[in-house]
Amino acid sequence: MGHYRANSTDSYKFNVKSDNIKVGDLVYKKWYSFEADILMPDGSKFQLRPKGFWDSKVELTDGSITLLEIKMGWKGIVIKTYFDQQEKHYLLKLKGLLGDKFILIDDSNQELMRAKTDFKWRTLNYEYSIETTESFDHLGYRNLLLLALLHSMNYYMTLISSAS
Repeated sequence: MGHYRANSTDSYKFNVKSDNIKVGDLVYKKWYSFEADILMPDGSKFQLRPKGFWDSKVELTDGSITLLEIKMGWKGIVIKTYFDQQEKHYLLKLKGLLGDKFILIDDSNQELMRAKTDFKWRTLNYEYSIETTESFDHLGYRNLLLLALLHSMNYYMTLISSAS
């Protein structure tokens, strides 16, 4: 099982680490934006951009190639991936009485990830503790997916906070 920590260094940037080893950064263009970049330790850069009516969908792209789509659904956040020329579906669901936990499940309802949010009042930023299963850890694109999931959780928390 993997253990990750996503910390917000300011309102625009999250860094994700596992055992003090950098997994990548999620960098927003501006505060409360759905537009962000994912920066990997090897120097590669991916873009998260809103699409559709009322920015109802977010796409992760590598140049002109769409790698992943994020869309709000009735049961949670629906995620379609297109890594390795295979389409896979996932669902990121909110759990917990306080709405501070997320789980990721695949098509067969297998749990792949758990995340707990922690809002820091002093800095007005979220932090996340993330645990992944062995099935998740075996995915070749797990680090990129993990950063896209972080964006999805922020996306959800932003929508919830703006609705209240």
